[in-house]
Amino acid sequence: MDPVDALRQIAFELERGGAPTYRVQAFRRAAVVLATLPAGELERRIEAGTLQALKGIGDTTAQVVIEAARGEVPGYLARLTAEAPPTASDGLRAALRGDCHTHSDWSDGGSPPREMAETARVLGHDWIALTDHSPRLTVANGLSAERLSAQLALVDELNSELAPFRILTGIEVDILEDGSLDQRDDLLGRLDVVVASVHSKLRMPAGPMTRRMVAAVRNPHVTVLGHCTGRLIGPNRQGRGRRPESEFDASVECEACRDASVAVEINCRPERADPPDRLLRLAAEVGCVFAIDSDAHAPGQLDWQAYGCARAEAAQVPVDRIVNTWPLDRLLDWTNRG
Repeated sequence: MDPVDALRQIAFELERGGAPTYRVQAFRRAAVVLATLPAGELERRIEAGTLQALKGIGDTTAQVVIEAARGEVPGYLARLTAEAPPTASDGLRAALRGDCHTHSDWSDGGSPPREMAETARVLGHDWIALTDHSPRLTVANGLSAERLSAQLALVDELNSELAPFRILTGIEVDILEDGSLDQRDDLLGRLDVVVASVHSKLRMPAGPMTRRMVAAVRNPHVTVLGHCTGRLIGPNRQGRGRRPESEFDASVECEACRDASVAVEINCRPERADPPDRLLRLAAEVGCVFAIDSDAHAPGQLDWQAYGCARAEAAQVPVDRIVNTWPLDRLLDWTNRG
């Protein structure tokens, strides 16, 4: 087994299991170190017992490298694989062609856009939307107009290298208190995917919150309403615990999404599972379209879409109303409808 691949696979499995970032980064850093070694140096260091002299290689990662170099599946990787829940490989999960909501290290994600895209391709996707945060969310290193413009140029370069796989340009834009969006209108108009989400003032009274959210989904640039209730049902990777749902008129909001052809996101993060089952069923009954999104902040989390697929199937969401299953040309026709 290739040692670099073994380290990356361990990082993927740790991310998939929601492990703390510091544990994951130890293996990703070690993979980068090994990938940059001159030909033959890894073998010489293994023989001489000097792997740990390399910055970024510790006792655990060195053991993984040695076992992989011997052609074995490293014990650390074998344990993680045995403990991991099965990945959905058929049904709705197999019909997904991409992911409308992902983050990179340009905002609060842990990996660069290329690594996110390459992992999505390995998982069988045709495309991935890069939707880093907007500037008002400073805690997540949100993108200013200047940084977003620079990211668009990077995406152009990556797409020329990764074709036919495609990175869709995008943003997760904050819905401000008055329902306006936290980014310049001209930049929003250049993006393929705009996920609009509430990240502040989540405890607003139901009336103002409903008006706020309806105003956002009626904005012609918005394509997806992200994690609509804002709830947290359990600790996430930063250790934040539970948070109650925002209050709003769900029927009014679902009808607004349907009428504007804005997708209701089925957010797959285990600590979110948003919308709750009753709202998911309501949106399906009203006739909304949906986006099953990982909201991944690391490559391994891209595989969390399986959780959303199970929820969509349980709510009997018609497959043709899930935008991730559409061919890319149909998806882009929909996102460019404004």
